[in-house]
Amino acid sequence: MLIFITGGVRSGKSSFAEKTAMALAKEINGQLHYIATGVASDPEMQERVCRHQKDRANGPYLWKTWEKPYLVGKLGSKFSKRDILLLDCVTTLLNNEFYLHEAELDSHVLKGIKDRVLSGIIKLAGCSHSLIVVSNEILFEPCQSPFVLSYQKLLGELHQEIVQRADKAYMVEMGIPILMKGDLS
Repeated sequence: MLIFITGGVRSGKSSFAEKTAMALAKEINGQLHYIATGVASDPEMQERVCRHQKDRANGPYLWKTWEKPYLVGKLGSKFSKRDILLLDCVTTLLNNEFYLHEAELDSHVLKGIKDRVLSGIIKLAGCSHSLIVVSNEILFEPCQSPFVLSYQKLLGELHQEIVQRADKAYMVEMGIPILMKGDLS
């Protein structure tokens, strides 16, 4: 199963994703895996990473955390159909890939980035019981920078392709998950 969860910054999407993963793990007596794409590059990000790690450590379930800022598909061989994966988040993963190729962002490179991110997600979904993918909605922000516009366009395309493949898709606003695709069950 592939579940996509998106929303604005600090909307509650990560908390909802974690609760969803824990419920799925309980249903199948599965193992929880957290694939963290963030790089703690400044004090604010370090604090966020620590807070998320504490939340998972103090919860009722044991999470195995994988720090993977690039090429998430390479983790595929680590999982089985008894595993529930939470990938947090596509926005950061895409950002990391983007900055690896910052100096050479032509259409060929952009397509390669998109294909790598999407194929990694597809691989993770195929080798696990469930993959929950978290992302951010940043497409409403005005922007004049060609670099940022390229990023926004690529993120929008990724969202569309992930949701097309997803069994369920949610938008989280103000802590409230709104089902956009799939059954309520």
